[in-house]
Amino acid sequence: MSDPDVPPYDAVLLLSFGGPEGPDDVMPFLENVTRGRGVPRQRLEEVAEQYRRFGGVSPINAQNRALLAALEAELAAHGPQLPVYWGNRNWHPFLTDSVARMADDGVRHAIAVVTSAYSSYSGCRQYREDIERARAAVGDRAPLIDKARAYWNHPGFIGPFRRSTAAALAQVPVERRDRARIVFTAHSLPSAMAATSDYEVQLRDAAALVADEIAPGAPWDLVWQSRSGPPQVPWLEPDVNDHLRALAADGVDTVVLVPVGFVSDHQEVVFDLDTQAADTADELGILLVRAATPGTDPEFVAGLRELVAERTGAVATRRTLGVLGPRADVCPADCCPPPARPPAGPGGAGRR
Repeated sequence: MSDPDVPPYDAVLLLSFGGPEGPDDVMPFLENVTRGRGVPRQRLEEVAEQYRRFGGVSPINAQNRALLAALEAELAAHGPQLPVYWGNRNWHPFLTDSVARMADDGVRHAIAVVTSAYSSYSGCRQYREDIERARAAVGDRAPLIDKARAYWNHPGFIGPFRRSTAAALAQVPVERRDRARIVFTAHSLPSAMAATSDYEVQLRDAAALVADEIAPGAPWDLVWQSRSGPPQVPWLEPDVNDHLRALAADGVDTVVLVPVGFVSDHQEVVFDLDTQAADTADELGILLVRAATPGTDPEFVAGLRELVAERTGAVATRRTLGVLGPRADVCPADCCPPPARPPAGPGGAGRR
């Protein structure tokens, strides 16, 4: 039975990390991301230089605009008929501004869909904290905002990766295809943070759901990228570049990289994989092909619509693949607790 004191859902909020959209944005953006973490200015300058290679623009905001438009069209075509807003953690449109606009428009109860498929402090709980801070800043008129569940094993997320991995394998010359190694990548986390969530379990599950469909019985690996914390702090390993060197030492000469930890080809994909890892592979004589992320794949967009429909009661079945089942709609109070001392990451010094 529904609670008469809780208004029905009347909007969707697309919630993301944010990224700079010009050279003048880069340092203010990085300062937003790392505020309170004690990241040295030198490290910020190093990351800023990575953005300058791409004109000071991260792809993520343009990708989110495309996803926003696709989700609006999907909801309009198939329901539920709800307006979609967009807010970011670290850059325009800032979440607080978006929540204020929702309040101005009379929104009372929204569903937040985040551009992170997995459970971790930074990918789930921190977004919930962001929401509550934004609501507090807006005040009593702020709408209630509930976060949709983690969706790493939803068919709408896995299906696009299966197709893009198959397409990447098809780019490998026939004579090499049988020996191509599938290597899944995801953003590294401090080991202490990873230990307090199901992040690794969910990633291995997602990787297996892709690999077992595309190349049953073939070996595959899950490795990590985008580490940025101080060297004395343990992070998830191996790094993708170190792993490529180990594979080369074992005679592997063909690799398909699958960035299963990401929903779009943002900065950490185009720089860490398409630039750094590609350079490493070239030095090692490895043929490297990278699979695409879901982006605005119609099945992915339909899956996000389905997450919204779950919460409104428009669909009763919470679809998943594999054996882990759906994540709870409401996270337990002790889920993905924050680190004792927030490290300089994940997201490094903020590359998205």
